[in-house]
Amino acid sequence: MTSSGGKKWDHMFKIVLVGDSGVGKSNLLSRFTRNVFCTDEKSTIGVEFATRIVKMDDGKLVKAQIWDTAGQERYRAITNAYYRGAAGAMMIYDVTKQITFQNVVRWLRELRDHASGDIVLHLIGNKVDLVADSENAREVTVEDGMEFARERNLPFIETSAKTSVNVEEAFLNVVKQIYNQSFSSKARLDEDSGVADLGVVEVDGGGKQRTNDSKCCK
Repeated sequence: MTSSGGKKWDHMFKIVLVGDSGVGKSNLLSRFTRNVFCTDEKSTIGVEFATRIVKMDDGKLVKAQIWDTAGQERYRAITNAYYRGAAGAMMIYDVTKQITFQNVVRWLRELRDHASGDIVLHLIGNKVDLVADSENAREVTVEDGMEFARERNLPFIETSAKTSVNVEEAFLNVVKQIYNQSFSSKARLDEDSGVADLGVVEVDGGGKQRTNDSKCCK
């Protein structure tokens, strides 16, 4: 397949970001696709998307088309339609706001209702930069996130769009799991033998911090 700009890729996956308004979905998207962080964050209106080409271990190129869905209640009727056709979803909460973590259950339910049954789901705890200097700012512990994910067989990682901590890993883990689930030799062998293998990736919440110059997005 070839894009209008002449860039070739082998597969394209639609990935949606879901979560309450203000958890940092837009900044995670811009950090991964453009290495940009906007300090003057504005709420997404409806749906926006950006893309990035990712090279798999076998040399294949995957175009990740990542959709940023608005978290506000009034846009839910619009964004529900965008769940359809999604190969993966990142359910995002703010580690400093307990209510955003509690609402992950609602987002998970919406994905189950509107997305395909084999969609790859990952849990993301964002804004760990806010608790770097003071753990008192944290309302959702790492253990809380890990337990929630373990009970539902979800990969889990904590990130910071501001400092880039684990952002690359979070997105690449989703893309790689979708790819492995769809195209790996093991997946094909299991499919031929009638064995379902979802290729669940175990993700560690740790990781080294990588600092990048901040630029404001549009």
